[in-house]
Amino acid sequence: MNRVPSSLIDELASDLAPVQPLRLWQGVALVAFAAVATVLLVELLDGLWHGAFTGQASPEFFITNGMLALLGAAASSAVVKMASPRVGNSHEGARWSALMLAILPVTALVMLGVSGFLGTVTSDMYGVDCFLAGSAFGLVTAGALTLWLRRGAPVSLNAAGTYTGIAAGAIGSFTYGLACPVDHIGHLGIWHVAPVVLSAIIGRFAIPPLVRW
Repeated sequence: MNRVPSSLIDELASDLAPVQPLRLWQGVALVAFAAVATVLLVELLDGLWHGAFTGQASPEFFITNGMLALLGAAASSAVVKMASPRVGNSHEGARWSALMLAILPVTALVMLGVSGFLGTVTSDMYGVDCFLAGSAFGLVTAGALTLWLRRGAPVSLNAAGTYTGIAAGAIGSFTYGLACPVDHIGHLGIWHVAPVVLSAIIGRFAIPPLVRW
């Protein structure tokens, strides 16, 4: 049998180039680097609160920042995996971590009551600063995860954008939280959780156009 050459196949094949496969550890390392860089940036711009290391911080300080760190890690892991879709990918860790974080504002509401909760929202002189700073510092993680998604082929862009926003907000709020000396539940449960909510909403709509393939 004579082989019939196909100019179309040859033309398509000429444009092919080897692609380096995505490796999970590379994505994890990228997020870890972004988190460390953010901590250094917070130290440079605001200075970390050393009272956290000298016994001055309340239990709520460690609980809140621990929850934010866990959520940031879980959501980042979900995004890293989304770049390489496969059967069996699960994001339950990020979902449960987000639900766990939601306990904080609920606890603040129960402890302070409706009037006290609203009073904290309107009168906390450091609240807006923590909210804006936590959201802004999350941009480092958002940029790193967006670059990772652009290298891959995420199937659910909306979910990828939402989890990217959650990861960015959680890590940004965690890193700035290391510089914040206000450690009562009313402040932490409202203003340190709010960046996660805002970043999730922004990520849902802003990230998909940046990674569409």
